[in-house]
Parts: sequence; C-alpha cells; structure tokens
Amino acid sequence: MDNYIQNRYDFVFLYDVKDGNPNGDPDFDNQPRIDFETREGLVSDVCIKRKVRNYVQLKVEAGELSSDKYDIFIRQGNVLNNIISEESEKASGDEKKGRIAMCDKYFDVRTFGAVLSTGSEEAKEEDNSEVTSSKEKKEKGKKKRALGVVRGPVQFVFSRSIDPIDSRTHSLTRCCVTKEADRDKESTFGNKSTVSYGLYRMHGYISAFDGEKCHFTEDDLNLLWEALRNAFEHDHSAARGEMNARALIVFRHESKLGNARSSQLFDLVKVNKRTEVEYPRQFEDYEISIDENNLPTGVVIEKHI
Repeated sequence: MDNYIQNRYDFVFLYDVKDGNPNGDPDFDNQPRIDFETREGLVSDVCIKRKVRNYVQLKVEAGELSSDKYDIFIRQGNVLNNIISEESEKASGDEKKGRIAMCDKYFDVRTFGAVLSTGSEEAKEEDNSEVTSSKEKKEKGKKKRALGVVRGPVQFVFSRSIDPIDSRTHSLTRCCVTKEADRDKESTFGNKSTVSYGLYRMHGYISAFDGEKCHFTEDDLNLLWEALRNAFEHDHSAARGEMNARALIVFRHESKLGNARSSQLFDLVKVNKRTEVEYPRQFEDYEISIDENNLPTGVVIEKHI
C-alpha cells in the first residue's frame, strides 16, 4: 500500500527578521511589504514556498535525494512549456496520466500543485497545409500544451507580522561607478530598505484527500517540516539580514476530514509582546502560549521547533 498521508494537518509557522528585508515589493522599489493601514509587515506565500523549493533542491544536488522523485519544477533554468510538452507526449495526450507523472517526479508539484497549462506555441508551417479558412489556420496553427491543473495538498497563506514594523531606507556609498558617464566621480550612491525587527506568523493547511491525488507521502510531509525548519539556513544575505525559524506548531487531525475547524485551532496559539517591551528587537521580547486545555478531541499537537 502506498504511504500517502492519511491525516489532515493545520500549522502555525513563526519566523523573524532583524535588520533585513524579508520580502521586497517590486512595485514599491523593493521595499518591505506592508499593510498600509495597520503598518504590519507582510510576506507572500510564494516567498516561503521558494525557501522550501530551494532547500529540497540543495538536498538533491548534494545527492541526499533522488532527482527522479524530488526534482523541482518551478526553478531557475527550467522552460516550463518544454517540460509540459514532453510529459504530455509521454502520456500520449492523457491529461490525468501526465499530471500523475509530474507529481511523481517533482516534489513541488505534488506538494504545492501547479498550473500545467501554460499556453500554446505556433505550430510548424507544414502543419497548416490543409487548413483553408483564416480562423481554422489560427486555431490549428497552434500546438496546445495542457496537462490541466494540480491542486496541491499543502497551502500557505501570506505571513503577517505580530506588530507593526519599522521599515527604513538607508543610503549607501559605492566606491566604484556603474555607468561610463560617472567615470570621473569618486563614488555613487545606492539605498537599501530594512525592517528593524519583525516576528511573522504564517498559517498552513494540508489536505489528505489532495495528498492522495498527488501521491504526497509521509516522507514528503517529513521533508516539508525539515525544509521549514531550515528555510533560512541557506538563504542568508546582506539584504535579508538575520532571518530565523522560531516555531512550527502542527495540529494533526485523527481523520482525513479533520476533527476541528482550522480557525478554532489557530486561535489556541497566542503570540504577544511582553508588557515591559515597547519596541521589540528580539524573539525573546515575545511570549508564545498554546491553550492545550481547550484542544478539541481528535487533534494532537506536534512541535517541530
């Protein structure tokens, strides 16, 4: 019997940043993402998924995981249309078979899902030799790449900081120039935006039903927890400053359907700034508590950090 997950999971992931930019917004000069009304910091789900993908890819490159089963689909250098076309041809146009093949090979597809219909390309001219009308030529002159959509069992939401963040832009001096017109200048200026300190909270959901459809196994689940624990260990840079995973609190349901509502479980985890702290600058400035006395029947807490 395949070792697909048999339980539903909900989890809370806490991580922090100090003097860095956890997730710049390209629409606002790469400044840290914020909720403009509350000034709370935001980090996209895509950003954290990227950390997970990168960690798994590093393990594959280190020879600790097989590329036949743990390859990464969404990564730099991949031409997605080519991969989808190749798998579609192998599956003889059978979308379901092609989707399963993608899930079995790519860890991120069977974990997070993927859109496997990325448009079409112009077919070769000889393919249109029997087409008469311009409409037929337009429709027949394109080769579709489509394996449908995979809904992954693991879903992340945007992370949000516990308190409003203090985002600052710093001017920097370069001792060299980037343009020929500035050759005679002794130095040029740049800037960098950072968050003084922020503790972020992310919620996640795992469906056993979608896991079975995507062939998501217990080994995959354990790898996901490992990747979240180490999400920032191989991602340090001057731009991101000090980022650390601080808590990974998992609610495991006894059943596939679940034994309680996600919001009911998330409300059991309280994260509060200590009363004597005005401006938090470290993880110890917060208190984390879990109301285990009101834990619903059929739900077990697992603390992975």
